[in-house]
Amino acid sequence: MDEVLLNAEVKMEKAITNLEHRFTTVRAGRANPAILDGINVEYYGVPTPIKQLANISVPEARQLNIKPFDKSCLNAIEKAIFEANIGLTPNNNGESIFIVIPALTEERRKEFVKEVKAIAEEGKIALRNIRQEANSEIKKLELPEDDEKRGNNEVQDLINKYNKIVDEKLAIKEKELMTI
Repeated sequence: MDEVLLNAEVKMEKAITNLEHRFTTVRAGRANPAILDGINVEYYGVPTPIKQLANISVPEARQLNIKPFDKSCLNAIEKAIFEANIGLTPNNNGESIFIVIPALTEERRKEFVKEVKAIAEEGKIALRNIRQEANSEIKKLELPEDDEKRGNNEVQDLINKYNKIVDEKLAIKEKELMTI
């Protein structure tokens, strides 16, 4: 049973890590290279993540600088960012690409908060699925009823702990989004 609980806790940790990663892709009015994580550039016929083609730096609080290793892919990177439709306009100066992150309006901030809440809810759903999996594994062990109940309670304690972590991370991200 300890193995089942340990396995469930490892999966819950991974769910939290995934949640944190997804939170970083929601921009908060500040420059963050993670905004570009989901964007692939057509490089010699192969879709390649921007991170593998260029250095991405943050020279100012609301600006990204993308300096490609191979200048021949500069236009392809610019095109990929533009086509990704992430609400940012790339500026090519022949050497690198600058992206100025515009200030967020109150309305746009609220939209981002809704998006973050949806991501948090998906995280909680993932945790519930892990709980259900762990409970069914405990049931398969065919333990005495008291031990099975104790195992289920321990799984519930785990999920309560991780749901609290999700709520805390959501509150932090919400505050970050609503801060001007």
